[in-house]
Amino acid sequence: MAGFGFIRDKLEIKFLILYIADRVIEPIPFDTVLELTLCDDGIDYFDFSDCLADLVRTGHLTLSEDGLYAITDKGRRNSEICASSLPYSVRIRTDKNVSICNQKLRRKSQVKASTSRRPNGTYTVTLSLSDDVGSVMELDLMVPREEMAQEVENRFRTNPEGLYSALLGTLLGDGKRT
Repeated sequence: MAGFGFIRDKLEIKFLILYIADRVIEPIPFDTVLELTLCDDGIDYFDFSDCLADLVRTGHLTLSEDGLYAITDKGRRNSEICASSLPYSVRIRTDKNVSICNQKLRRKSQVKASTSRRPNGTYTVTLSLSDDVGSVMELDLMVPREEMAQEVENRFRTNPEGLYSALLGTLLGDGKRT
């Protein structure tokens, strides 16, 4: 074990990984599982990776072809049974970190931007914004250069609500803008 934390052995690390996987809203990559699991000084990278591999091998978690981990029904049942075995302070810290992670995952699924090349050499940037109910906005823009397309994508991801508000303001404005 790495340091002085509340997690003492590999079994507790497995309980923690299952606790996390049971609470995230969608499958997550290795780095995210690692980041969420390293919330206690008693956990080191090597023990973590051994435990994660064991959980996949025993059918508690699945690993998709694109590298995302998800909990199985077996893992969910065991997580529910073992959650109370985790130290309270670790559960509280984990719940906070998982909540932040879930907010980021929701945001990522609600704000999408992609670029495709057109036959004439220009690019189409597709931007979409949705909320919990459904689509709020879908917009295709033609841009002449790939670096412009990337800049449009990045700015949209940073502030999609700003674009939505500006677009509505322009479309619903009084027409006196210059």
